[in-house]
Amino acid sequence: MIEKYTFNGNDFKSVLQFEGWKIGLLRYSERFSSFKVLERHLLTDEAFILLLGSAVLYTETEQIEMEKGVVYNVPKGEYHHIVVSEDATVMVVENSNTSEDNTEIKRV
Repeated sequence: MIEKYTFNGNDFKSVLQFEGWKIGLLRYSERFSSFKVLERHLLTDEAFILLLGSAVLYTETEQIEMEKGVVYNVPKGEYHHIVVSEDATVMVVENSNTSEDNTEIKRV
């Protein structure tokens, strides 16, 4: 049977986990409304796919206007942050064990 997952709230929610990976949906919230912090994951790459709206993906050296349907992969250890429009939905794919315990935050 085909399973279906949705998320219409704000912020980020992991909607599917399977074996070693998970898919989450990221939507507008105060956290993703401005560029104030960078984070980096120590154990996993993180992929972003813009589905709706608009988004900007930041690293320490880049500012990328995301295009819908394009996969943007942030390698593990790379500081990054995403800012999204109020109507945005972004798919996020990462290791299922990604957590605050293996993520570092840096204020900008």
